[in-house]
Amino acid sequence: MAEGERHDREPAELRRLRQRIDTLDRRIVRLLNDRAELARDVGRAKTIAGRRAVRDAEREREVLLRVTMANAGPTPQADLLAIYRRLFAVARGLEARDRARGLAGGDGAGARRGAGAPGGKPTGDAGDD
Repeated sequence: MAEGERHDREPAELRRLRQRIDTLDRRIVRLLNDRAELARDVGRAKTIAGRRAVRDAEREREVLLRVTMANAGPTPQADLLAIYRRLFAVARGLEARDRARGLAGGDGAGARRGAGAPGGKPTGDAGDD
């Protein structure tokens, strides 16, 4: 069955609900990417401050506690916590990648701006990407 045929046979209410989900999915993707960029900013700030550890277990516990308290359902608590643990893993991966590249800016922007290290000295070559 072709995509258009399937949509023609769907009840209007089902189409409307799925369109709302599609809209929410686009918003969620934007929010997840905003969160990832902020996490990279945190990683850059930690590097500038001389913090070597990528993982901050105490901060992760605090976030999980706030998420637990904010969850009014219907998403099961365990599932929501698993999603957030995965977000933490993604953020740590981005931070580790940025550090491995030696770039305060991760995308090269920080190094080009000279904002990578204390005193405004670049921490890497922006051309290494």
